[in-house]
Amino acid sequence: MKRRQMLATVGTVAGASALTGCLGVLRGDSNPNVVLGDPGEPFDSEDVAYPAWGQQLPAVTLPAPLESRAVGLGSVERPQLLTFFYSHCQTVCPVLVSALQHVQEHAATNGYADEVAFLPVTFDPERDTADRLRTYAEERNVDADAGNWHFLRPDSKERAKAVVEDEFGVAFRRTEPEDMDMYMFTHTSLTLLVNGDGYVERAYREQSPDVDTIVSDLERVRNA
Repeated sequence: MKRRQMLATVGTVAGASALTGCLGVLRGDSNPNVVLGDPGEPFDSEDVAYPAWGQQLPAVTLPAPLESRAVGLGSVERPQLLTFFYSHCQTVCPVLVSALQHVQEHAATNGYADEVAFLPVTFDPERDTADRLRTYAEERNVDADAGNWHFLRPDSKERAKAVVEDEFGVAFRRTEPEDMDMYMFTHTSLTLLVNGDGYVERAYREQSPDVDTIVSDLERVRNA
């Protein structure tokens, strides 16, 4: 069993931000592959389910259905922000996507739109079709035609699990709420800031990532 696959099964809670614990200690403030220093987490990056500080993104390629092409994660060659969502979510996912949208808006307003890519990955390919994602972009005020926003969609439920859960450590479980006429998911929250070489600069595990912090971190990475 893969390390990421094994650890991703621990602690699946709706919108839970942390897959943390007493997983060892990492100290040492330098890493030649990243710009930002050690975030001071009380664990070793190699011992958590998700790609953490200083680690390279998995070599994964996913379809971008609004563009009729595929995107290789970690090979975008510019700083990028990734998050994981499903469009029917009514709690955490709108907040995660809105955080990226606010950064996209800041980038457009401040002249660096071409220096960053936004890569939200759905783990609900059954419902998140190209048409649905286009509608969702309009609902969330996302500029999906800006050239820097790329919705990514695994082509099956099995592929979604293999990528989102096994490779990226974002655990998600389908639920059937009694008061709703559709299925939902409980899932962990993760937003990644990745540099142009494909290494993780920051892993934001909050349900509501701080946009100002992301913009500041991104600026340092862009200007390095």
